[in-house]
Amino acid sequence: MTVQSQQQAAFVPVNGPGLKSQCLSYVEVLAQSVSVIAPSTVPAAVLGLIFASAGNGTWLSFLFGMVGLVLVSLNINQFARRSASAGSLYSYIVKGLGPTAGVLGGWALLFGYMLTGMSTLCGFVVTAKGLLDAVGLSIPSVILSGAATVAAIYLASRDVQLSARAMLAFEGAAIAAVLALGIVVWRHHGFALDHQQLTLQGATPGGVLMGVVLVVFAFSGFESSTSLGEEAKDPLRTIPKSVIQSVMVSGAVFIFMAYVVILGFRDLPEDLAKTESPLFLLSGKLGVGWLGAFINVGILLSFFSCTLASISATSRIIFSMARHGVAPRVLGSIHPRNETPHVAVAFAALLTFFVALAPSLFGVSEFDSQGYFGTLCSFGFLSVYVLISLAAPAYLRKIGELTTGAIVVALVAAGFMIIPFLGVIGVSGSDLFPPPAYPNNILVWVYLAFMALGAAWLFSLRKSKPEAIDEVFEGKDAPH
Repeated sequence: MTVQSQQQAAFVPVNGPGLKSQCLSYVEVLAQSVSVIAPSTVPAAVLGLIFASAGNGTWLSFLFGMVGLVLVSLNINQFARRSASAGSLYSYIVKGLGPTAGVLGGWALLFGYMLTGMSTLCGFVVTAKGLLDAVGLSIPSVILSGAATVAAIYLASRDVQLSARAMLAFEGAAIAAVLALGIVVWRHHGFALDHQQLTLQGATPGGVLMGVVLVVFAFSGFESSTSLGEEAKDPLRTIPKSVIQSVMVSGAVFIFMAYVVILGFRDLPEDLAKTESPLFLLSGKLGVGWLGAFINVGILLSFFSCTLASISATSRIIFSMARHGVAPRVLGSIHPRNETPHVAVAFAALLTFFVALAPSLFGVSEFDSQGYFGTLCSFGFLSVYVLISLAAPAYLRKIGELTTGAIVVALVAAGFMIIPFLGVIGVSGSDLFPPPAYPNNILVWVYLAFMALGAAWLFSLRKSKPEAIDEVFEGKDAPH
């Protein structure tokens, strides 16, 4: 099949109506991936944790992480430049490793996107409460998270272009505010070169490597634009481009902000590793507190944008699975006027809302919940990144286009993903990757239980509906 015929096939539904085809521009497609990464939230909330491990090598941790995920991107793009669908990496893994690995990969990807949405919904509530407290207002968490969920359902169900443009505007404003502060900080220091960072003074290889573990999590979700395969214009060009460039654009923001924030803290008595709001602190110290307030509003919008993007990606994977007959058919419904997977959107959003609120019933704060959900989502993404890296050479071999270079890229990318895995689960007796303390040590078991449930569901599906698995392998929609 030629590239042109593959592209045309991607937009002709086998049964029933499809999503609104070829309506999203490249910038709107890029907005999906960048919004899930949420670059503005990393220097504001995660940078201190990375600095605690990597010190003056923090920028190098970001660089290594960016390079590693570019390699994963190259494997993803072996598929993305040849075919497009709403199934995201789920459908790609099917093409390379078959329906069993594909469906389990889709299950893991769902876990990653759903838990990302839950984490950022908690982050939205935490940030909103902070802003409201500053003006003497108090609104219950359930109302704040409920309002964000309703808004996400409306935008994602109403129009995919409206949703993409909202994400673009929100995340764009947040990134602009963060970069503006970065320039102010650097200008305050005379645009100096920080020799301590450039010479990695005090940094250790182990510390930089541990920093990479957290950096990989910061990039999680960069591939989410692949879920827009049916809705993007010229998808075989725009989606591969967005996958690579989302990593590079976000990586550039991360590296620049790491450099200037560490430089900005150089003469301050506060410890960056122990500062919860480093950007707000810096803005106050430099006499631009208004910019710090604007950044906090931008971060609030960024958290919402990431929640919206996660729900959008989740819904399209659920939609694709339903169309293949491996999820309830009702989830494969399309709104007759808006041409959006509105039922899958509502399901994904409500699940995000209720699960995100659940820990508070047991006395867990939204801030702690944000961290737990963020750690959990990483297991799903890492599993999928390994699977897609293994699927790429298998797929190329099937179509007779396997090269030595493709094998090397796949093996290096898959090996690179082992590092954050070890960092999260720990290695008994290791000083570099010590086992995590309670309750983080049980999170991996939560993920494994979820995957075991998925495996049991797949096994029962093979027994009761073997034709559905065959349809997944063939890339067809199940009959409606």
